[in-house]
Amino acid sequence: MVRNGVTVQATALLLLALFFICWNSAGATEAAPDCCLITVDKKIPRNLVMSYYVQTKEMGCRVLATVFITKKGRQLCAPLARKNNWVKKLIDNLNKKSKKSSKRTSQ
Repeated sequence: MVRNGVTVQATALLLLALFFICWNSAGATEAAPDCCLITVDKKIPRNLVMSYYVQTKEMGCRVLATVFITKKGRQLCAPLARKNNWVKKLIDNLNKKSKKSSKRTSQ
């Protein structure tokens, strides 16, 4: 009889451990961040770019970068605007376009 009790306890313990492993790994299925690993200091033509965002460490990325999204959906990794003048100019241009289009839609 002691053997059956031990077997039931061992099975229950094993099931409990399996439950916690599955429960903890459910959070691990989130996709890894899509980060720039390097930046390239090559000027990007303004007519190719639709939008941008700034990649930060808070996003889970090691490299700080300006990520430009092209009309074809490609992501191009450039230095931060404070480190590069052409990046700042391109960002300013995109922000102006964005303000103009938002004014048109609000009228």
